[in-house]
Amino acid sequence: MQYGFVVDGWDLRTIGDLTEEAEAAGWDGLFISDAMAIAVKDFPDFDFFDPWVGLAVMATRSERLRIGTIITPVPRRRPWKLARETLSIDHLSNGRLILGVGLGAAEHDGGFFKVGEPMELKVRAELLDEGLSVLTGLWTGKPFSFGGEHYQVNEMSMVPPPVQSPRIPIWVPGVWQKRKSMERALRWDGIIPQKHKSMSRMTAPEIRELKRYVDEHRPPGSPFDIIAGGETVGSNRAGAVRKVRPFIKAGATWWLESKWTFSSDELRERIKQGPPRVE
Repeated sequence: MQYGFVVDGWDLRTIGDLTEEAEAAGWDGLFISDAMAIAVKDFPDFDFFDPWVGLAVMATRSERLRIGTIITPVPRRRPWKLARETLSIDHLSNGRLILGVGLGAAEHDGGFFKVGEPMELKVRAELLDEGLSVLTGLWTGKPFSFGGEHYQVNEMSMVPPPVQSPRIPIWVPGVWQKRKSMERALRWDGIIPQKHKSMSRMTAPEIRELKRYVDEHRPPGSPFDIIAGGETVGSNRAGAVRKVRPFIKAGATWWLESKWTFSSDELRERIKQGPPRVE
């Protein structure tokens, strides 16, 4: 099990400080959101900054920490621009980037409807699939062409390729027991599992069932991450370990901690307390 922390809505200097503190406290990864604006009624706005600038700060303020986005909505990004951004961060971090991608929560992300991005689920799914094909094709560093419904690329080369081989790891949300969603996630390098029409997190028994599904539908022995997550109390190590241990036994490979707070001091305190690592 590896342990990451997800931070949202902090200024770039604070993100840099949190990165140093997360690495010093023994976390394995630190992840940031990729959003234009929160568009939820009666919900306060977060201060959002460009994620690639944030990841550049994180790359230069750490040496071993995995860094990445949870998640980048590929349907509102040009895949060739995303390819250049991601390979740049991968080089700057010496191969530590993990790219979390998804359809985007269009109804809650002002970056979709406030500027006229596609809202239809079917179209966003097509844009995600085509975008990932273009992205990974350009990452090869070789001449690449693509002809899709939404994107066309004509003999384009993008060098240098990323540091990581065969590619930067891609994590994709998968709605548990929704066939098309699961098939998409299993084509890549990790799954961020979600319940159908529910905001609640996957339980350990559900993760165990999902792991069986993954083993049945992936080539034997092929690396694949299963991401679980939640919030633990850093001052109660025994309780935190009790909460995480069932997910390890169920087959999860990452635990992503998150703490919803508008206090940077509270967030910093939890990060400094370290991950709920099960020895």
